[in-house]
Amino acid sequence: MACDDERCEMADGSNATTTGVPRTGRPSPAIRTRRSRGEPRLGAVAAAFTLAQLLLVRPGLGLGWDETVYVSQVSGHVPAAYFSAPRSRGISLLVAPIASWSDSTVLLRIYLAVLSGLALYFALRVWRGRLRPGVLALAGALFASLWVTLFYGPQAMPNYWVAVGALACVGCFLRARADARDGPAWWGLFASAALMAWMRPMDAVYVVLPLLALSLRRPRLLVVLGMGLMAGAGEWVIEAYTSYGGLAQRLSAASAIQGGLGWHLAVADQLRSLGGRTLCRPCTGSDPSPVVTLWWFALPLLAALGAVVAIRARRALPVLLPLACAVTAAVPYLFLIGYAAPRFLLDAYALLALPVAHGLAHLVTAPVGRFARTVAVSLAAIAAAGHLAVQYAVVEHTVHSSEASRADWSRTVAALRTLGVRPPCLLSGYDAVPIAFYDGCGSAQTTGHDASMTVAELTRAAHRTSFAVLAPPGSRPPAYAKTWPEKKAGGLRAYVAPDGRQGR
Repeated sequence: MACDDERCEMADGSNATTTGVPRTGRPSPAIRTRRSRGEPRLGAVAAAFTLAQLLLVRPGLGLGWDETVYVSQVSGHVPAAYFSAPRSRGISLLVAPIASWSDSTVLLRIYLAVLSGLALYFALRVWRGRLRPGVLALAGALFASLWVTLFYGPQAMPNYWVAVGALACVGCFLRARADARDGPAWWGLFASAALMAWMRPMDAVYVVLPLLALSLRRPRLLVVLGMGLMAGAGEWVIEAYTSYGGLAQRLSAASAIQGGLGWHLAVADQLRSLGGRTLCRPCTGSDPSPVVTLWWFALPLLAALGAVVAIRARRALPVLLPLACAVTAAVPYLFLIGYAAPRFLLDAYALLALPVAHGLAHLVTAPVGRFARTVAVSLAAIAAAGHLAVQYAVVEHTVHSSEASRADWSRTVAALRTLGVRPPCLLSGYDAVPIAFYDGCGSAQTTGHDASMTVAELTRAAHRTSFAVLAPPGSRPPAYAKTWPEKKAGGLRAYVAPDGRQGR
């Protein structure tokens, strides 16, 4: 009897002896042929994703606030900004091959776009044999077409990399669980867990909770998964003791910066951020149009459908496991943090794409009459066109908004340089971190989450280098800068230290 990948493999991904395939879990030549035929689809999805990033998120888009922090850690052109407790240095090391010798944002964006496309391809490729090639390509296209994926793929931010790491980790886990002799799967499980923890250690822990639960009776899986997490988070833990007073203190400081981890119903905040708000803190204002948020409400419904279809087909694990990991990944950002950013849920979206694609494929290919099938395919095509139009509109709006903020920072930098605040220099106050990066200056704060200097240290620094304190119109400068000359710097007010004003 002819069979496809789904019928030839058991629910846990191993092969059934009734198909003539050995119990070792080694795929038959027919299955390997089908897998190889699916690779061009995955390559096309990854290539289209890379091209869309370069076209829609323009390479010339300047770095955002968080990006300047991460890039400054490895930049050979600007001093490193203060690195707060929640951050991890994975993304800084990822951009180091470019940022360490070039200050070109265009080159950095192209590098990240190409790298993110390759990462998506390999993360999807891991799933060959777990899901049909068409379903797998559809899942990749669904995830890659989201505006938040397109916007953050070429950004120097860690969230996209946690997402592709999660996708690869769950796929490698299933393969290693099905075949203990699948060496690449074991190495992939270790590397993908390390990648997630390297980028965001706590996010990695939430993603792998279901995997850890399934590994309790399989010590080797548990050991490899744990070693991957420790390898990725090792630097973060060591830095906790060298720079933050210990692991408990760093975790406490990270929680405080995030508003205190606890019960916070942030579902509505995440919903408001879907209109293109990269950070929703505080998350006030009206909700975006229902047309913009419709896909968000459709996700759980389609994922549930995919799960039901997989259970009825007795092939549940390759669909239910990514669904479970998506739920645990989303819980902290929906219920434990009092603010929202759409990038926080990227790992959940990547994992949900698999059961959603499974459900969508069932709707289109279910054995029904010709008329019903035609209607289903037509509705799916209309829905896909509408989805792409909405995602394009939101990413375009987000890029324009981001360009406006970067332009404001650039105008402030131009004004500061006319006032004599140019490298080597130091900035403090409102928006000091990104503006300092754009000006080639260092930044320091005496209060808040990024406090890195005392007032005495800051005033002493003002006698050694060009120094200015930035403040929005209508606000008062800090006490130590009250007597300094006040100048307009773009849309801000600059209080320039006398020595700094002279360019010394």
